[in-house]
Amino acid sequence: MTAPATPESPASDPAVAAAEAELARLRAEAEAAEAQLKAAQARAALAAAEAAAARARATGTSAGTADPSSNEDQRRDAERLGDAAPQVGSDPHSRTAPTVVGAAQGPAGAPTADAATQEPPREQSLPQTSSGPLPAEEVERIASGYTFDSTTLDLGALLNGDPVPSAQIRIPLAMMNRHGLVAGATGTGKTRTLQGLAEQLAAKGVPVFAADIKGDLSGVATPGEPSDKLLARTRAIGQDWRPEASVTEYFALGGIGKGVPVRATVSGFGPLLLSKVLGLNATQESSLGLVFHYADANGLALVDLSDLRAVLTHLTSDEGKAELKELGGLSAATAGVILRELITFADAGADVFFGEPEFDVADFIRTAADGRGVISLLEVPGVIDKPELFSTFLMYLLAELFEILPEVGDADKPKLVFFFDEAHLLFKDASKDFLSAIVQTVRLIRSKGVGVFFVTQTPKDVPSDVLAQLGSRVQHALRAFTPDDAKALRATVGTYPKSGYDLERVLQELGTGEAIVTVMSEKGAPTPVAWTRLRAPQGLMSPTPEPAIVAAVNASPLLAKYGTAIDRESAREILTAKMKAADDAAAAEEAAIAKAKADAEYARQKAAIDKQQAAADEASAAAEKKAQQEYERLLKKTAGTTRTSRSAQKSPIEQILNSKSTQTILGGVIRGIFGTGRR
Repeated sequence: MTAPATPESPASDPAVAAAEAELARLRAEAEAAEAQLKAAQARAALAAAEAAAARARATGTSAGTADPSSNEDQRRDAERLGDAAPQVGSDPHSRTAPTVVGAAQGPAGAPTADAATQEPPREQSLPQTSSGPLPAEEVERIASGYTFDSTTLDLGALLNGDPVPSAQIRIPLAMMNRHGLVAGATGTGKTRTLQGLAEQLAAKGVPVFAADIKGDLSGVATPGEPSDKLLARTRAIGQDWRPEASVTEYFALGGIGKGVPVRATVSGFGPLLLSKVLGLNATQESSLGLVFHYADANGLALVDLSDLRAVLTHLTSDEGKAELKELGGLSAATAGVILRELITFADAGADVFFGEPEFDVADFIRTAADGRGVISLLEVPGVIDKPELFSTFLMYLLAELFEILPEVGDADKPKLVFFFDEAHLLFKDASKDFLSAIVQTVRLIRSKGVGVFFVTQTPKDVPSDVLAQLGSRVQHALRAFTPDDAKALRATVGTYPKSGYDLERVLQELGTGEAIVTVMSEKGAPTPVAWTRLRAPQGLMSPTPEPAIVAAVNASPLLAKYGTAIDRESAREILTAKMKAADDAAAAEEAAIAKAKADAEYARQKAAIDKQQAAADEASAAAEKKAQQEYERLLKKTAGTTRTSRSAQKSPIEQILNSKSTQTILGGVIRGIFGTGRR
């Protein structure tokens, strides 16, 4: 142990000098830590005062009539938040949340003089994470991270035990075409988040498209209804809430519902999306592509499912076997499978979604006369039993937008924001080619000015290649009731930037209307992770009454354009006419063949009759000739006698033969023998 320095030579002892230097360094660090602590406590007291003022406004209590105990509450809040200040020696800029202690600490970590008199921290109104409320500097960092110079959409206010109205969570309007994800378990507020974003986008002149899965998004067309609870909530987060309706257009998939019908032709839908709907495997999908190629090459318009069925029926018939063989790679068995799937699909009522007039997706990009964007709601409750169909139909609309829109690059605001609700249905049992097409569309459509937000229950429902293209995330509460859920929760937590939250716990403790938010800043970097209490929509948070929807649809200028279905000449009619012509030609050919056969048979029979007649004539001539010869012989035999002598000396035979009656009988006998009686 080092002996103490003597008074005579304090500076000459190196150990003493080193000890004094270390003491001075520690004293300086303690003073600096104490200054940091006081600054943190002051900032925490300010945040607590702001929160208390917000609570007072929410309950309608003015500053002059506040309960005297409110000052004590503010003091306690300040002490509670001050307790979360950094400990001595800790890095004040560290992103890791500091350790929460039970009392304010002095420079050396010992309790201050009034520590014993401090009351324990009050229980928070919301569940605390293991790291406790964020320190004041972290609150400031988050508030700074969501402060932008450009136009923004307000998502809500930071929630740090209580709402912090001064820390507003926003997203730059120009970043809405960087796509995003709204996820969360059922009943956590995803639909209200979607509604709030749609209302703000429309108010800033951006058209919006959304699929109304349950029918309650229609409330955007009707002003909201205020209530004490709603106003208290909105005041607490600094939202100046007022009821307001948005310009809304209603659409119905295939005309099943009250909206303007949205149809697509089979050709426009394409073999890839149709294969997804029909549940075809890779071989059948490629075979269906060959059928589309055949129809296109032969001028057979595929308008509805009956057209495609007609083409497949033709190819599998006797008349189309040669053409089927020329296609190559398409077997009759595969064509038969596709045909059976089409018949089942059509019998289920899906044929009404295909037809004409085909919807022009450019009609989704519309603004009202006052400059507000039009919110287009696709009503799908009537087809909720066909989830693969309507989700694939949404993908078709997105692909059509990609085809028709020009390149715009980075604009001040999107041309359209597309909300893809129930996105997990789109990716279920999807082929690699289908997923590749989705990834390509999502990746490239940003430059067309279109933002896509996928709305689903958990991020694992969306493929990683698609998630990699998303810039903003609004994650509502997740549930972890099974080991698989817990694994998915941990995987979700691992995708967030480092923060002061224990996200694995926070994501299970979020209340309704709360979310963990991180968006893309103007610089293209992710913003700090923020526990956010989201804004309330200004429209009705329940469905718009049906009479109002019907009236809006009837007044729509699009109803005259798309309301009546058209059945023009297409593949079915062309092939029917072709088959009828072929049938007529075959019938004519068969008639000609039958006539030729009849003529040949008539000629044969006539020849036989003529031959028989000729033979009869020949036999008759021969008989007459023979009879004549016999007659001449008999004459020669009696040629030596005179007429007188002959008549005088006639023998009995001659008398008989020469008698008229004998000659008549003899002639009849001869004719009967030789068949010449008819002559």
